[in-house]
Amino acid sequence: MKSRIILSGPGLIGRRHVELVEERPDCTLVGIVAPDRPEHVNFAQDIGAAFFSDLSEAFDAVEADGVIISSPNRFHSEQALLCLERGVPALVEKPVADSLESARVLAEAVEESGVPILVGHHRTYSPLIEVLLDYVNSERFGRLVALQGSALFFKPDHYFEDGPWRMLKGGGPILINMIHEIGLMRTFAGEIRSVQAVASNSQRHFEVEDTVAIALEFESGALGTFLLSDAAASSKSWEMTAGENPAYPFFPDEACYHLAGTMGSIDFPSMTVRSYPDAADRSWWKPFELGRKSIQRADPLERQLSHFLDVIRQEAAPRVSAYDGLQNMRVLQAIYDAIETRSSVLVS
Repeated sequence: MKSRIILSGPGLIGRRHVELVEERPDCTLVGIVAPDRPEHVNFAQDIGAAFFSDLSEAFDAVEADGVIISSPNRFHSEQALLCLERGVPALVEKPVADSLESARVLAEAVEESGVPILVGHHRTYSPLIEVLLDYVNSERFGRLVALQGSALFFKPDHYFEDGPWRMLKGGGPILINMIHEIGLMRTFAGEIRSVQAVASNSQRHFEVEDTVAIALEFESGALGTFLLSDAAASSKSWEMTAGENPAYPFFPDEACYHLAGTMGSIDFPSMTVRSYPDAADRSWWKPFELGRKSIQRADPLERQLSHFLDVIRQEAAPRVSAYDGLQNMRVLQAIYDAIETRSSVLVS
């Protein structure tokens, strides 16, 4: 039997979710939820799904086994809570909420209800991460010392014209893009203990930031830095180095992360590795053994949908839970607090 899916928010990522659902023989789209505007109504008609302007209305009208929530950030927690009330599992696009408090309320409600919520940190499903972790957890890498990361790219004017909320509080690259990176860094290096950060809106002059520099302290004692900007003409981002989304130009020899250990280091996702052959003879005067890890690419969004269907069928627990979404939001809030106070902030 096909799993019946409602999608809320047919924007950029929402329409990609629709494509993936339509490609699969084991699920079907039964409803689209969006503001009552001609482009949304016409889109629903084009794909043969019922249109609703409210998620409650959709639940009352059609049977649903799962909901994909890709609406603007401010609606995420409200719509996810409604899914819990109706007993329907949901895939909620990141961030899980637009505030730390609403993320906490949702995580507690999930715990009480037992209804699974999967948070859409889709990069978690990339096979590239499995290769990285295999090396980072090996003797060839040693103990993690430091991490460098970046998400530097240029978003065109129409990106903001199509979604004016991205210029306002509750939008911006910290909430839209940095939340991805926090999930990655927690996967790569463990929990983040504290952050320092500075931000600027001097390029776009929006209400939200366009450029951020962050320093991180991990619970392990490792340190990290991260540069974020949506106004930078650069390829140093996941989208342009991972090669998983054909919508972006691909730079296979470049990296958006560098992880350095006591024995070796790795550039990710180009997977160039360097290591000392002898632990007793390590020195900056000594040559490295060089290599490049072999990788296979796959669409993380497609793999995420497969996992969500397993969650719906009670064959798997969410790989990225509402609690994980809350933890990522705690780091995010610490970044905001560090920007405001210009001080080091402990992650709650």
